[in-house]
Amino acid sequence: MLKKISKIPFKGTPEQEAQLRAVIEECKDDKSMLMHVMQQAQAIYGYLPFEVQTMIADGMNIPLEKVYGVSTFYAQFALSPKGEYNISVCLGTACYVKGAQELIDRICENLGIGAGECTDDGKFSVEACRCIGACGLAPVLTVNDEVYGKLVADDIDGILAKYKA
Repeated sequence: MLKKISKIPFKGTPEQEAQLRAVIEECKDDKSMLMHVMQQAQAIYGYLPFEVQTMIADGMNIPLEKVYGVSTFYAQFALSPKGEYNISVCLGTACYVKGAQELIDRICENLGIGAGECTDDGKFSVEACRCIGACGLAPVLTVNDEVYGKLVADDIDGILAKYKA
């Protein structure tokens, strides 16, 4: 049995469910459309929670384990919601060698969550990403579309305080 990944309760709306059911209905007889359905589901909900994966599996008559396997294999799919402030730390080579892992560690410690997770209040999420092309500013992180570079771990608390206020 698969278990829920996110600590945040699923809050899908009837409108979202109707949209997803329409996509599934359109594709249910063609198993090769699984990725398309999952992409549409993520566009509708912003991520693929357990409940959505179950709807897809049931609606397309595909084992839940297959849906889960696809959702965890491809980096494009998220199993946890993104926070109001999505923090993405670059782990490309330049950033990594200049201490990006220390940044992630400090962020996770400060927020009380791990990489790939969202705070219980839905305000912050943290993820690691590959090169964002700002190697001259290494190590780099983004908060939504705002870029912060040439960081050290001691910079993190001040950056987060700006968004906590």
